[in-house]
Amino acid sequence: MTIRVLIADDQQLVRTGFQMILDAQPDMEVVAAVADGAEAVSEARRLRPDVCLLDIRMPKLDGLEVTRALAGPGVENPLRVVIVTTFDLDEYVYGALRHGATGFLLKDSGPTLLIEAVRAAAAGDALVSPSVTVRLLQHLARPKQAALPVNDPLTDRELDVVRLVAKGCTNQEVAAELFVSLSTVKTHLGSIFTKLGARNRVEIAAWAWESGVVS
Repeated sequence: MTIRVLIADDQQLVRTGFQMILDAQPDMEVVAAVADGAEAVSEARRLRPDVCLLDIRMPKLDGLEVTRALAGPGVENPLRVVIVTTFDLDEYVYGALRHGATGFLLKDSGPTLLIEAVRAAAAGDALVSPSVTVRLLQHLARPKQAALPVNDPLTDRELDVVRLVAKGCTNQEVAAELFVSLSTVKTHLGSIFTKLGARNRVEIAAWAWESGVVS
C-alpha cells in the first residue's frame, strides 16, 4: 500500500528535498507540498493523506495550530501528523504533541530517519527514533509537573510496556524485550490507552516521564 504524504514547510529547499527523498521510495507518494499552514489545513482536509509532515514555523498558521486543526481533541477522523523541527523549538514540539501529533524528528536527522518517521506514523507504531525520543522527552520532562491521575492503576506488565514505549520502542521491539507475542503487546497497549486516556504513543511517553515511571 502506498503511503500518501503531505509536506508543509515555508522553505522551498526543504519541501523539494523531502519530496525527492519520499517520492524515491517505492511505497510512498507526496500528494501535496505547501508553503503555509492555512494551505496545509485545506489540502490535508481535501486529500486526506496518510501522513502530514509539518514544520513548526510557517506563515498564516504555525505547526501547532495546524496540528490542532487536523489531529487535536474533538477532531473527527484525525490525521496522523509528524512534526519536523529543530531542537531549540522544544516547547513548540511539546505543545504540538499534546495537541495530537503522533511523532517528531529533527530537521537535520537525514533521509533515513525521515523515511522511518513517515513509515512509523503511517503504521501508528512508534515515536520515530529512540535517540530523538529520549533526548527530547528528557529535555521536556518537568520534574515538578504532576502527571494526570490514573483511576484504574496500570499493572506491572503494563508499566513494563509503558517504559519501553517511552524509550521509543516499536511494538515488535517491546514484544522481543518482554518475550511476549505481538498480539499481547497490542492488548496491553489497548488497556494502557484506555486507562491513561491517551490518544497516541507520544502521550503515553509523556505520562511516563511526568509520573516518574521513566527517569
